[in-house]
Amino acid sequence: MSAAGIPVLCLGVWLLLLLEPVGSQGAVPIAITCSTRGLDIRKEKVDVLCPGGCPLEEFSVFGNIVYASVSSICGAAVHRGVISNSGGPVRVYSLPGRENYSSVDANGIQSQTLSRWSASFTVTKGKSGTQEATGLAVSTARPPTGKRLKKTPEKKTGNKDCKADIAFLIDGSFNIGQRRFNLQKNFVGKVALMLGIGTEGPHVGLVQASEHPKIEFYLKNFTSAKDVLFAIKEVGFRGGNSNTGKALKHTAQKFFTSDAGVRKGIPKVVVVFIDGWPSDDIEEAGIVAREFGVNVFIVSVAKPIPEELGMVQDVAFVDKAVCRNNGFFSYHMPNWFGTTKYVKPLVQKLCSHEQMMCSKTCYNSVNIAFLIDGSSSVGDSNFRLMLEFVSNIAQTFEISDIGAKIAAVQFTYDQRIEFGFTDYNTKENVLAVIRNIRYMSGGTATGEAISLTVRNVFGPMRDSPNKNFLVIVTDGQSYDDVRGPAAAAHDAAK
Repeated sequence: MSAAGIPVLCLGVWLLLLLEPVGSQGAVPIAITCSTRGLDIRKEKVDVLCPGGCPLEEFSVFGNIVYASVSSICGAAVHRGVISNSGGPVRVYSLPGRENYSSVDANGIQSQTLSRWSASFTVTKGKSGTQEATGLAVSTARPPTGKRLKKTPEKKTGNKDCKADIAFLIDGSFNIGQRRFNLQKNFVGKVALMLGIGTEGPHVGLVQASEHPKIEFYLKNFTSAKDVLFAIKEVGFRGGNSNTGKALKHTAQKFFTSDAGVRKGIPKVVVVFIDGWPSDDIEEAGIVAREFGVNVFIVSVAKPIPEELGMVQDVAFVDKAVCRNNGFFSYHMPNWFGTTKYVKPLVQKLCSHEQMMCSKTCYNSVNIAFLIDGSSSVGDSNFRLMLEFVSNIAQTFEISDIGAKIAAVQFTYDQRIEFGFTDYNTKENVLAVIRNIRYMSGGTATGEAISLTVRNVFGPMRDSPNKNFLVIVTDGQSYDDVRGPAAAAHDAAK
């Protein structure tokens, strides 16, 4: 069964159950799909038939024995041992919501934790029926004459032009209060909806900052806007101090992990909502987040009133928490009322991947020095090919004052530093200078060139947080010792 067809079948089950005559329990269990969830069943008790062969890794299950209604019914049945993966009849009982759903590994399925869901269900062995476990939704009643069932759209993959893994870090402190907290959730929901959440688009999760941070749901929990909006609505107000810095550190370290659904090569973003002021140090938290490869956006609402300014550790906390004070990574709204007009500009920022320069990744957290052989054996035409090769490598990196840095040294028997790490901080300037390097010609002393580069090019960058790389481009054997200077370079990098 294709992924695109699953939602159609799920909705078909839901509609057909609604159309079933009141009071009719039916002797035959209703066939459902692998992904039919508890919330798709609107009955206190119902017998269903799970298909066989569902991929265990695709089941989405939250809890143990009692499962959040967003869980797959068949996944929960396999998890509890009611049926095997070959399918079979299952009886589903609806239950009230819970505050916490535990994570348990059972029968080949690792269920997930979830906090506070509005409805639950449990499963037991169901009555056998005559239907085959085909996974097709079968009606037990004929639809009313003249009424057509709604056709559901295919499952959306999301906005592929806005691939990002985003954590919304909302303010749940006493600063914001219950009323503004609900307005904040409403705004976050609008942003999530406009992002275009989907399997191949943005994935989002939610963390609440208060006295102690709490991860409400992870990136992997929901991949549709409908489910995300429902999950946001269910988040409860916690209160306490606005320890935003503590929550930002926690998010960087615990939220953005592969187990939680982080995808390789996708920008990691945390959008921090602050109503008033934080109670702790957010500048240090911003630095920690960037070291974990996370881009930090600050959305500030309602500046501190004069009576509150004495409680603020640092009035300029927004400018210090973001990596660059250029207005891109900070966003201010005067209050929580009439915020619809602010949704689209914020979404555009979050989808501007080319400006996601703050996180420390391979492409923007390196110092690369190119040591280019300019000896007579190379020749002018081959030397130009070397420069083109170096340019192509430099082209792939995000060169800036806060990103990757490039330097170049040409060597023969002599050495010439063409430019250092701090001479140019834009890609355009670096590429232009590389193209205009003049060919020296002469002998080949690679060892001396390595020593000079380590001493005079990497030396001034000793305190840089970037990783150092030396790339040697040469056409042959050196006339001096290379092994010793190379070993010294390795030692200097430790």
